[in-house]
Parts: sequence; C-alpha cells; structure tokens
Amino acid sequence: MVNTQLFQTLKGALLPDATARNHEQAPAYALSARHQLAQLAATGCLNQTFYASAESQLDTVRALAQTVDAEFVAKTAVYARQAGHMKDMPALLAATLAVRDVALLSQVFGRVVDNGKMLRNFVQIVRSGSVGRKSLGSRPKKLVQHWLLSASEGQLLNASVGTTPSLADVVKMVHPKPTEAWRAAWFAWLIGKAVDEAALPPITQAFERFKRSAAEGVACEVPDVPFQMLTALALNAAQWAQIARAGSWQMVRQNLNTFARHGVFELDGMAEAIAAKLRDPKAVAQARVLPYQLMSAFKATGEAVPAVVRDALQDAMEAALANVPAFDGRVVVCPDVSGSMSSAVTGHRGTATSSVRCIDVAALVAAAVLRKNPAARVVPFEQEVVKLSLNARDSVMTNAQALAAIGGGGTNCSAPLALLNKERAKVELVILVSDNESWVDARTGQLGRGATQTLREWEVLNQRNPQARLVCIDIQPHGTTQAAERHDIMNVGGFSDAVFAVMAGFAEGKTVPEHWVGEIEKVSLAAQ
Repeated sequence: MVNTQLFQTLKGALLPDATARNHEQAPAYALSARHQLAQLAATGCLNQTFYASAESQLDTVRALAQTVDAEFVAKTAVYARQAGHMKDMPALLAATLAVRDVALLSQVFGRVVDNGKMLRNFVQIVRSGSVGRKSLGSRPKKLVQHWLLSASEGQLLNASVGTTPSLADVVKMVHPKPTEAWRAAWFAWLIGKAVDEAALPPITQAFERFKRSAAEGVACEVPDVPFQMLTALALNAAQWAQIARAGSWQMVRQNLNTFARHGVFELDGMAEAIAAKLRDPKAVAQARVLPYQLMSAFKATGEAVPAVVRDALQDAMEAALANVPAFDGRVVVCPDVSGSMSSAVTGHRGTATSSVRCIDVAALVAAAVLRKNPAARVVPFEQEVVKLSLNARDSVMTNAQALAAIGGGGTNCSAPLALLNKERAKVELVILVSDNESWVDARTGQLGRGATQTLREWEVLNQRNPQARLVCIDIQPHGTTQAAERHDIMNVGGFSDAVFAVMAGFAEGKTVPEHWVGEIEKVSLAAQ
C-alpha cells in the first residue's frame, strides 16, 4: 500500500511548488520582475534593513530596471512619486532612464522631480555613477536647467536647504542662463558672488535684512524662508512662533520638539493654534502625509509638547486614514509581530533612522482596518498566534501601540490561517501584513517539492470559504511571497492609502491580483 502521508489527496486545484527561497532560506514564491519593481518602488528605502543592505537593494533595483521595459520603469517612477509619495526610489528610476531612454525621462521628469529635494536627489544619483554614468549628459542637463529657470523664488529657497549636492553645486554644474534679472541676481547670491541686494527678489531681500537686524539685536519680522535658514540666528520665542504659524504642515509636524525647546508653546494660544493646523483634514490631505510619519511624530514628541498637540496628531491620523475602506463580510487582519519586524521601516540611516519600525506599520494597518471595520478580527502572529484583545472604539494610535508592544519570536505566516482552519472560521477577507520571511513553518527538502505551508493553509480555508480573498501586504519586500498570486490572492506593498484603495477593489472582486502592476500600467506618459 502506498504511503498515504506522502501521497495525500488534495482538494481543489493542484498547488504550485515553491519556486524560490527567502532570506531565511525557506521555500517561497518569486514575484515577477515587474511586480518586484513595483513593490520596491512603493516601499523601498535604499537603506539597510533587517535582511538586506542598502547596496543589495540598489543592485536589485538596477537589475530590475534593466530587465523590464523602459516604459514600465518610467511609469513606475511616476506612480512611486505621485501615489506612493516616495523620494529616493523615484529619483533612482528616473536616473536609470537618463542612461537608458532620455526621451522617456523627458516625458516624466517634471512629475517625478517635482521639488528641489527631488532635483538634488536626481543629480546626486546620476553623478555618483551608480546608474552607469557620472555626468548628466546634454538632455538631462537641460531638464535640470529648465527646473532652475522655471522655479519660483520660494521653490528655489526651499531647494537651497540641503547638501550632497547643494543647490549651489547644481547651479555651478549646469550653468543655467536666466533671462530674468532677479533670477540672475539670485543665482549669483546663491553661489556666493557679490550682488546688489536691491536686485534680489523680495523674500531673499527680506532674509538679508533680517540677518542684519538679528546681528544688531533689532526686532524684525521673520521672512518667509525655510526655517533651516534661520536656525543659526538668535531668535526669540515670538519669532519661533511666527515660524510655526507660517510653516508648512509637514514642517510643523517634524519640529514640535524644536518649538517646545524655544518656548513656543509657552506663548498664549500657540499650542491651540499649532494643534488646529495639525488636525485640519484639508491640510493633512494636501501634505500627502503617510500614516507612519504621523506615528513617528507622535512617538517622538517629548514631555514638553502639550497634550492638546499630541491629541491633534491622533486626530490627524484619523484624517490621514480617511480612505481606509469598510469591507463587506467578515474580515481578519493578521499583523506580523515577529523579531524581524523590529527593524526601522525606512532602514538604518544613522542618526536619521526612523523610530518607526516595521512592526509599528503592521500594527498601524491592523488598527486602521479595525477602526473602519469594528467587527474585524485582529490576529497577531510570530511563530504562533498571539492572543490580544483590542477595542475598536480606541484610537488608531492607541491600538497600534498595543499591537506593536508585543514583538519577538520567529516568523510563521501560516499560523493565523492554521488557527482559522482549526476553528473552521467563516471569512470573506484575510489581510496578512508581514515581511514575508516565514521560516518556522518551512518544509524540509528541495524546491519544486510542494507548496509553502501558507498556501496549503489558505487552500484549506478557501475550500471552506470559496469567495474568500487573501491580501498579503509586504512591509519590506525582498522579491518573494509565501502565497503565489492567483484569482483569490493579491500581493501588494506600501505605506500609503494607495494600498488600501487597491485592496478595496480586490476585496470587492473589481480587480485582478496583478491590479497593482496594472495601476502602474495605467499611468499616462503623455505630456500634462
């Protein structure tokens, strides 16, 4: 008689064999080159993560950008910037086009390089030699010149903050030839040449007057320049308050502790004014803030930041997650709380390393889904399922902190599915939030000898719930998944509400699993 343990009868479709190994050397499924590039573009940070060095991520992106067609690279760069709100990755993809297809670069340059920081990122990446050249070349040089010659004074001042390269370095590199007198004077001022102050544009003139007044100890209105240009000057609390009032939403969010140190919150009404700015739903939407950035600000605020301001960050979180959908049917969301999820979500960046970890983002996704779907079930897991009770009425921030406080253990992506099967649970949607580096449930042996345990457990669940769908959100994608894509399984990655929109369409049966790549394909390269 045959060995029935070895030759078990499987219900449903024959499951595909694992095709790759993840970083834990456990069986997994390799994503297509397009899908890998899409995930990296939406979540990649080009910094050291738990499993990958910055260099290996760069090598992977460069290889993928050469593997897929140049048009898809261009569309991915636009999507990553406009929908994913990423910085380094869109600039890198644009830089690869500077070598591969400058005509396509010209079509998307303005949509990817949409501010001074992105301009400096693009120039630095090209000049580094990382994409195969060390000079800009004539066409990319003209694109950079066009940005410099069409930017407003405010945009140029914002672009002047930062180094490696500085905007002065960029100007010296591309030699823009302005036709406007004010712009010619401004470029001369930027690179340190002697210039008639009266020839400068108004904001820059005000900045020069302010510097003189500050040196003489004379009170003067704070000019509308990036606050980094003022930090070397002796400012009083009232002047710092003026900076806070005039500052952008993102700048205020990033500098709450700075304002506290300089006595801004001690001034009458300032705590309330800053809180009102932070919780304004329109301002939150216009800032294109990512939910994890709000969590970062909330975690980083010191005791000197008033409670009303901290509460406003929680209100802003609710506004930022306004696009989280309410799903039909029974929803189970499974955040990975294993040890590998303890790394910074944007990778290790020295003193600039984010305080937000992958586990914080996974917890944030779970808490956000629970907030909009009070009947949803949250099943955290590491090597086993972790028991935790959450109150759907609590704020997203409160529940996210409770989930993120668990942490530790190995990764077993099949554990929550196994629990649902053991309970014979009825479900319509399962959302798995992980780094996909499952190994505790790995089957021994060579590749090509069976499916992953995650896919096996999902198949059992799907046989019992034929309409059920599985969404695997990858926080730090490395090119593999534990569940191969098919009509009822979607693999997606990212931190923005674009992920929720794609997930909602899939849950409603309106989109196919490869819809995310399809969304990138929809990006028009026509002039806008």
